[in-house]
Amino acid sequence: MGEGSAVPLGVAEPSAPGGGAWRPTNRFLARAAVLTAALTAAGALLGLVRDQLLAHTFGAGTDTDAFLVAWTVPEFAATLLIEDGMALILIPAFSSALARRTTGDDPVRALVRATLPKAALGMSAAAGLLVLAAPWLVPVLAPGLPQQRLAVDCTRLTATCVLTFTLAGYCSAALRAHGRFLPPAAINIAYNMGILTAVVLLGPAWGVRAAAAGVAAGGVLMVLVQAPSLWRQLTGERARAEGKRAPAGGLVVALLAPVIVFAATRQSQVLVERFLAAPLPAGAISHLNYAQKVAQLPMVLSLMMCTVTFPVVARAMAAGDTDTARRRVERDLLLAGVIVLAGGATVIAAAPQIVELLFQRGAFDRADTAATAAVMRIYALGLLGHTLVSALVRCYFSASTPLWYPAAVMTAGVAVTAGAGLAFAGPWGAVGIAAANALGITLSAALLLIGVRRQSIPLAVGPLVRGLARLTAAAAVATAAGWLCAGAAGAPLAAAPVALVTVTVVFVAAACALRAPVVPSLVRTASRRLAHGHSEHPPVDGDVPLDRRPHE
Repeated sequence: MGEGSAVPLGVAEPSAPGGGAWRPTNRFLARAAVLTAALTAAGALLGLVRDQLLAHTFGAGTDTDAFLVAWTVPEFAATLLIEDGMALILIPAFSSALARRTTGDDPVRALVRATLPKAALGMSAAAGLLVLAAPWLVPVLAPGLPQQRLAVDCTRLTATCVLTFTLAGYCSAALRAHGRFLPPAAINIAYNMGILTAVVLLGPAWGVRAAAAGVAAGGVLMVLVQAPSLWRQLTGERARAEGKRAPAGGLVVALLAPVIVFAATRQSQVLVERFLAAPLPAGAISHLNYAQKVAQLPMVLSLMMCTVTFPVVARAMAAGDTDTARRRVERDLLLAGVIVLAGGATVIAAAPQIVELLFQRGAFDRADTAATAAVMRIYALGLLGHTLVSALVRCYFSASTPLWYPAAVMTAGVAVTAGAGLAFAGPWGAVGIAAANALGITLSAALLLIGVRRQSIPLAVGPLVRGLARLTAAAAVATAAGWLCAGAAGAPLAAAPVALVTVTVVFVAAACALRAPVVPSLVRTASRRLAHGHSEHPPVDGDVPLDRRPHE
């Protein structure tokens, strides 16, 4: 599977004229999810190497805090321009254009001509403005930060990612809507390679500014790994571009605004955390950052199936097939819940050993390990909330309709995070800020789950909640068992794997005993594969494969 294949990844079966009838089978989606997960895991591992290099080279002191304040810009831009914002806007838009394509008309190219130049021009101006405004922005983001001048220099370097992330996010959304998942899945590898290379080559002379320069280089690499594929995809299509008009300007603004506000509000949780952590003792921002990066790895892996199937859901909604969209989303939510709860249980059970194994060397000492592990355990309590927010919001925006409810929900969650953070930061420091994050995102997830039944994809909320509750109970049991075994194992090199194995075994056993969804069917499928060599994609209990619908 790759760019050189005769049939590109994403075309599971012949399409109708114009490409509007793309209907991937479950087996294709499983392969795409595995490929995406593998490349994402590789990118995440490089991210860990990147964080290890930063911790070893710069420690968790004032210089690293200054860089992490500047890193707020690419983190914010990644959410707004690559992950939630751009994907939620453009994947439904491209899916709708593909569904309307005919032999003589190509609304896809019309969409590109109407949106890409304006996006590039607007974000170029935004990047330039950010460079100029850096001396005033840094005190707002982190009042009382000791290394203000250093943070300004780093912010000016990272500001370039506003443009490069826009182009990378545009390419990613367009390729995924066309069923191309390989180049978008490789962007984190390219991004982290840029940072690693810059720190190794420039770190001795530039200090922490080298990491900021690596962010700028990584953004360029994210575009370069995708642009050739998108160019071939668009220029290789035979349909002409003059058939359909692009949406009217007012309609575009109406569609963009709710998604942009949602994405910006969600990412503002990071702004709140760093604002509250800036007056704390040196290293607090760094401890929050390292803890969050490791704790969120299970969430990133849990969302791989959602990432692959979002174009399928959007295409189904464009075709009016809400039943297919509903079944797909329900299955994805439960699968994501299994992965994130098992991963979160492992993180909580072996947090000190994981942090020591990954970071405790060079300038990162034992005190930093203890502080980061404590924060990481609290962050992990909110992982299910983060996963549900990322997965559920696709239900609200998959039909390309302007919905303000997700933005309102995230505003409420951020308000709780800010209020609780103000109350908790004084007595508990960075641990209190992490607790506020978990509380706020859990509230947002609950509100999104409550409201989803009234949206275009009417999920069965009751069974979903009961299923997730049983999975959570199984994860709690597995966490306790993993914690005990990790403590008994001693050395981190042994404790982390022991915790992972213990949590996995106990979670599966407890989930089966509690009759939780998904897990029993996964166990049965795995057993059949081991016994008979079967390779079919494991269905969720009660799910009907997309390629075997009742009316067919």
